[in-house]
Amino acid sequence: MGRPKALLPFRGGTFLSVLAETLGSCCSPVVAVFGFDGENVKRAALDGNEKSHTVITVVNPDYRLGMLTSLQAGLRACPDASDAVLFTLVDHPAVMPCTVATLLAAGSDIAIPRYRGKRGHPVLVRRAIALEYLAEPVTSKVRDVIDRHTDAIRYIDVEDAGICDDVDDPALYEALLAREAVRT
Repeated sequence: MGRPKALLPFRGGTFLSVLAETLGSCCSPVVAVFGFDGENVKRAALDGNEKSHTVITVVNPDYRLGMLTSLQAGLRACPDASDAVLFTLVDHPAVMPCTVATLLAAGSDIAIPRYRGKRGHPVLVRRAIALEYLAEPVTSKVRDVIDRHTDAIRYIDVEDAGICDDVDDPALYEALLAREAVRT
């Protein structure tokens, strides 16, 4: 993208602030993990955001080793009493609060949203599976744990195109903003 995705303007805030508000409507705490230039991006993300006190922030010094290390850093910041964990990437900011609520109500060990046959984010895992992530070597992929539990996956069909967003370049960002303009 050429700049931190967490700070991209979206819906009157940023990708991070909008996503934190969406997740915070049903989840507590909300944990944000920062990788490249983590301290500076964290500071910029929290600067002037009155809701930032509701987000636990973590800087992952091992982000270069892969996404699993960021998930592990975030899980270490979660309270031990957490029954389940929802995780997502910051480049899925348009997820609807009703999707989050539906995933939480699914009652399965793993709940993955699906829009028109395509899987997306956020993903819900119960505590026992979340703990497996902490035990994974950093050479593993996030998907490895899910793959070991395919019988526990419940796909939740939703009418939420935001679960499929993967804003990795300026053209995809512009497409998201165009979709948002039509929505409003």
